[in-house]
Amino acid sequence: FSESLHGSTFISPWVTPNWQISWTPLLVLGYLFYLLLGAMVFQLLEKQAETHSQDQFHLEKLKFLQNYTCLDKQALEKFIQVLLEAWEKGVNPERNSANPSNWDFSNSFFFAGTVVTTIGYGNRSPSTVAGQVFCVFYALFGVPLNLAFLNQLGKGLNAHLITLERWVQKPGHDQVQHEFIISSPLITLLFLVFPPLVFSYVEGWSYGEGFYFTFITLSTIGFGDYVVGANPSKHYVPLYRSLTAIWIVFGLAWLALVFNVGADLMEKFLQLKWHKPDLSLVEGAPTKLEDKPEQLRIHIPS
Repeated sequence: FSESLHGSTFISPWVTPNWQISWTPLLVLGYLFYLLLGAMVFQLLEKQAETHSQDQFHLEKLKFLQNYTCLDKQALEKFIQVLLEAWEKGVNPERNSANPSNWDFSNSFFFAGTVVTTIGYGNRSPSTVAGQVFCVFYALFGVPLNLAFLNQLGKGLNAHLITLERWVQKPGHDQVQHEFIISSPLITLLFLVFPPLVFSYVEGWSYGEGFYFTFITLSTIGFGDYVVGANPSKHYVPLYRSLTAIWIVFGLAWLALVFNVGADLMEKFLQLKWHKPDLSLVEGAPTKLEDKPEQLRIHIPS
């Protein structure tokens, strides 16, 4: 209600003629729900397979001890621990002296790229204190530099895509440039569809595994379960890793644009769905209380 004191009229703060609902709490709840849903689905899909792998591993250990009676369980467990420590330090137990080093220039260059792009596969990491300290400061300055570089690269790609859109689309069609970025079949083929074919051929993966690696890499999730050029039984051409690095850089810029567009569209959808416009701010809407006779007013004489 409104009150008039000494001839002036004001609206009580407890009554708002036009209401708004903030979508921020709903976004937080939706985010938490999405995490909980993912946790339940991953648990449902992966826990049984993990249990099966554990049982199979323990069975293989028992068979090994039965075949080699000169070993006891404690010695076997110690050897397994040595293998795990070697694997964590990036040493592949299957490799021999003829295999290249994990820290030659090609592998070191690839590792530097995974640091500044925050992909961080986890299959290779510095083991010395000096290397770890350098890695911290290298990432401290390298990650912002990489973001600035990808930002400029994304702007360049966006500008070229706008030019291409104007060339393809007919005059008079007012279409959003971001929709063109997502829906362009040529770019999707270049970054998401064609690379898995190459990885499948070179690495011996299935197409699904190659597509999985492609998206996990370009999204900078980088689990490290699939990494190019890491099979010790294969001989890789040096150009293979270089082309992969170039593909990663441009793919990161493109997928970052796609993610930004998706976030903008989601925010606009939530604002449109949960925000009601304030009619008092709309041009031509009544702003005086006298234009709203339905509101209850209490007049206090002067």
